[in-house]
Amino acid sequence: MSDKITENSLKTTGFGFDLPPNLIAQHPTPIRDASRLLATNRATGDRTHHYFADLPQFLHAGDVLVLNNSRVISARLRGSKIDGTAAVEILLTEPFEDLIWRALVRPGKRLPPGTCIVLHNRNGQPTSLVVEVIEKNEEGHALLRFNGTKDVLAELDRLGEMPLPPYIRREAHNQSGEDIERYQTVYADPVGSIAAPTAGLHFTEALLCQLRGQGVEIHALTLHVGLGTFTPVKVDSLDEHHMHAEHYTLPLETVTAINTAKAEGRRVIAVGTTTVRVLESVAQTHKPLVATSSNTDIFIYPPCKFRIVDALITNFHLPQSTLLMLVSAFAAPGKLHGREWMLETYAEAIREKYRFFSYGDAMLIT
Repeated sequence: MSDKITENSLKTTGFGFDLPPNLIAQHPTPIRDASRLLATNRATGDRTHHYFADLPQFLHAGDVLVLNNSRVISARLRGSKIDGTAAVEILLTEPFEDLIWRALVRPGKRLPPGTCIVLHNRNGQPTSLVVEVIEKNEEGHALLRFNGTKDVLAELDRLGEMPLPPYIRREAHNQSGEDIERYQTVYADPVGSIAAPTAGLHFTEALLCQLRGQGVEIHALTLHVGLGTFTPVKVDSLDEHHMHAEHYTLPLETVTAINTAKAEGRRVIAVGTTTVRVLESVAQTHKPLVATSSNTDIFIYPPCKFRIVDALITNFHLPQSTLLMLVSAFAAPGKLHGREWMLETYAEAIREKYRFFSYGDAMLIT
């Protein structure tokens, strides 16, 4: 395949594709590992169709499987202005300081600084909890102060909804128990994400146990998914896009396992694009890897060489998204034609009626 720079190689529009709306998954599969798995091989170009429960046949003893164990917070809140009835929707994005959070608010233009919002419970009834808009810009990015509580996270567990993306359609105050359980990995631990690391949603405890039993090493890191992961690219040229920074922790146990595997020629398999971003971000300045906790705003797009990750498990991503750009880079490391190869892979997934996006099916790239 040609690797010449084409007009679309580094343009946002070059990562577009047409997706029938009926292929956007609105609900997860009844069983996590019953989702489908499109297995791809970069060296041969082969694409084969399986179920996620078949994953063990593609992994080998000595492989190191790395998961992002960040736990999703119930970051979507609903309420009304204290002096009116207009509905307000809040998506918390990250803590700023005690009782103050960064957030996206709607309708942004009607919520100037000084506005107080009464929060509602999951049934739509007003509570005693109030948030005040401290700062806000024209895009709806705001700083909010919580009044009436000393523990915001505890209130989110009581009042908040899972921050499902807008293409998963749910009516206000009508989120199901299914969403609370299934928009969370079975190994989620440290709290902090405002979107699920969705490649991990397919794993069950039984499947993880099966992989361990055949000699696959399983280790975790943490990247709290924030605006950086899903903010749309609004510029024409990829090199003009800047990611929001997201916080990560890469622990010593995981570092030791990866460094040993790389030294011995064994594979490191990343579960999800967020895992890739942590490993490749740290590898830019430390190889062998070191245990660290920091922020990353790394933006991976073609052409990009990968220092750590040898294989990737990922979902099917939105057109023109940074996630699609990352997997396109991984499809042909250090070259440009990964975009074409990935769009061909997506076209096959569409023909085969795979389910797309957060609750959708998975792909393995080896």
